[in-house]
Amino acid sequence: MSALLGLLLGAGAILMISPALWPRGAREPRPSAIVARQRERLVQAGLARISPATVFTVAALMAVVSTSLVFALFSVVVLAIATGVVAFLLPFLLIGWRARAQRKLNRVVWPDVVDQLVSAVRSGLALPDSVMTLASTGPSATRAQFAVFAAEYRATGNFASCLDALKSRLADPVADRILETLRMSREVGGSELTTVLRNLSAYLRQESAIRSEVEARQSWVMNAARLGVASPWVVLLLLATRPEAAAAYNSPGGATLIVVGLVVSFFAYRLMIGIGRIPDEPRWFA
Repeated sequence: MSALLGLLLGAGAILMISPALWPRGAREPRPSAIVARQRERLVQAGLARISPATVFTVAALMAVVSTSLVFALFSVVVLAIATGVVAFLLPFLLIGWRARAQRKLNRVVWPDVVDQLVSAVRSGLALPDSVMTLASTGPSATRAQFAVFAAEYRATGNFASCLDALKSRLADPVADRILETLRMSREVGGSELTTVLRNLSAYLRQESAIRSEVEARQSWVMNAARLGVASPWVVLLLLATRPEAAAAYNSPGGATLIVVGLVVSFFAYRLMIGIGRIPDEPRWFA
């Protein structure tokens, strides 16, 4: 009897300390906020098949290659390191630029998506069937995502989980609002869905028109920021082709000048971009 009690006591102690011994054994590790943000940007840029680790690897390779190339051409250590830093950040900047361009493109098509939903609901279709029709009648930019939704709903019949998966694939704040409106109508019910969707469509069109006008007026600020950042570094590369200039930049004073110039250029560029760009709407319902 004492042996049995000892076994039970040992089994209980193991079960009590098992979360500390095997913290990842029963669940998948949760990605960090930086990885999750980068994955969301990849989805928004239409590069969902590429992992954040792949982007990091490509950025590291670009940094190594550009650093080696610039050092071989100009023989300036600090300039080569600065070029490597810029080359490392370049893939992330390109992904962000493509994600913003994709969101800007989708901002125009969401009112059409809402109009198609209103037409489908008014024709008597059930709410899941109305969403499924967007795979064939919706705008071409979103048909693939809604086609996946239709396939998942036919396989599972779970409208809520299919909406969550669709939100993850679209990764757009406007899509979140539309899909959460549909979820609430599905769960709570009511006869005002078409009215709500019509008002949402009108609001989205008005918001898109205002954003387009403001972005057109402030585009000169963005172009001036890019030109102002790139110009000094082009001049620096031209000067570094001369041996006496390369020797000067390899000195402690020249290295300090390059480092300070890189820091000032970065913060000045971020400041100008912050002034000239309209803030993106956060995903409140992600």
